[in-house]
Amino acid sequence: MSSRPLPETVWRSPSGEVVSCVEKLKVLRENLEEIQQLCQDALEDAVLMGCDERQFKQVLGNLFKLVARQYSFRPPLEESAKPALESNGPRAI
Repeated sequence: MSSRPLPETVWRSPSGEVVSCVEKLKVLRENLEEIQQLCQDALEDAVLMGCDERQFKQVLGNLFKLVARQYSFRPPLEESAKPALESNGPRAI
C-alpha cells in the first residue's frame, strides 16, 4: 500500500521568515517522506501482529510529543553586532 502524498508546507524560521532555500526544502521533504514510510511500515507490522490500529496511532502520536532537539542553535550575529576588528594588530596584555 503506498503512502498518501505529503501536503506542501510553507516552512518558517523561528522569527517567521519563509525558508526558501531549495536544498533545505528538499531535505525537509525527503525526511518527512522517510518518516511517513517508516510509520506506514510499522503500522502495517503492528496490525499484522494483531495490535489495534487506533492504539498504535495513539502511541505514535505520543512518541512525536517526546521528540526534542538535541542541540542548541544560535543564529549567526548580524554584521552590526559583530565587534569591530582592530587594525593595529594584536594587543599587548
